[in-house]
Amino acid sequence: MVVQRDEQIMNVSLPTKALLWGIAGISAWAAVKAALAQKRKIDFRDKTVLITGGSRGLGLELARLLAKEGANLALCARDADELDRAEAELEALGASVYTEVCDVTNKVHIDQFAENVRQALGPVDVLINNAGTIIVTPYEHATEDDFRQAMDTHFWASFYMINAVLPQMLARDTRETIHRRGSIINITSIGGKLAVPHLLPYATSKFAMVGYSEGLRAELLTKGIYVTTIVPGLMRTGSPRNAIFKGQNEKEYAAFKISDSIPFFTIDSTDAARDVIDACRYGEAERTITLSAKVGAALQGVAPNLMAEAMGIVNDWLPAPGGISEKRAFGKDSESKLSESVLTTLTDQAAERNNEFNQ
Repeated sequence: MVVQRDEQIMNVSLPTKALLWGIAGISAWAAVKAALAQKRKIDFRDKTVLITGGSRGLGLELARLLAKEGANLALCARDADELDRAEAELEALGASVYTEVCDVTNKVHIDQFAENVRQALGPVDVLINNAGTIIVTPYEHATEDDFRQAMDTHFWASFYMINAVLPQMLARDTRETIHRRGSIINITSIGGKLAVPHLLPYATSKFAMVGYSEGLRAELLTKGIYVTTIVPGLMRTGSPRNAIFKGQNEKEYAAFKISDSIPFFTIDSTDAARDVIDACRYGEAERTITLSAKVGAALQGVAPNLMAEAMGIVNDWLPAPGGISEKRAFGKDSESKLSESVLTTLTDQAAERNNEFNQ
């Protein structure tokens, strides 16, 4: 009987053996991943969490959830009134909050803000690089300043902030923190994996941010600092009204706002924030948010030529150059009947909830 079983095993085809080995490998990795997640799990209570761009949109959603978990919050943004409204809401939830108007593209401002946070709340435990800007334009109307602004806001601002808080994290004794000195969360975008037409300055800066974040993870892991790259798809944060539009700005804005409002294709900002916090809690290397973003990133990896053709078709559907040309207009100044229709209800509701209306 033993000989017969051995012969049966030997007669298993190579594809079947490969499948069995693959299943075994996946099972082993799942077990290792689960063990690592439990080992790396952290509690946010009494942790100092710094969020850039924390006064509205996803940043504010993250702050709300972290406030409920007992974190001490440090928020920076460009608008003092927005920060005041966010601070009042978060303090009503029982959180200790420090806010400061800060230009995240200015290294001097960043260094001072990081030091002020240390003095007010203690050394930073968790950094969330969330501040962002969106410029929607055909390439014909994109300028060098557009690319520099996107790079300054996404890549260089994250670089400056990480280097400002890193010494605070490295100075922490790991014996007091269960082997984690700190966490760095970089909010990138599916635009950092897949370049979409009319968002080239944005995509360029997000690609840089993804590469930096992924490389930094490997460099800091042995030092007890966990870097997590967040790759969101379209989120209903209410941000389109504060994005910048060029060319045929009303048409560009309507297309952008409608795509940002499609149920199932987009994700509610509160749900997205929960995903971000969960990824941070377990020290994950990367998390892509929304099924459409996962599919897009996967297709770009395995079929880049197909995706290039698809993006060319998308570009043909978008508004042609013209309109206000290289001039800039905010979304809120580019409203039309289409952008204010029932098709954009979900985005308008999110804007109201997430402090996107400048009052």
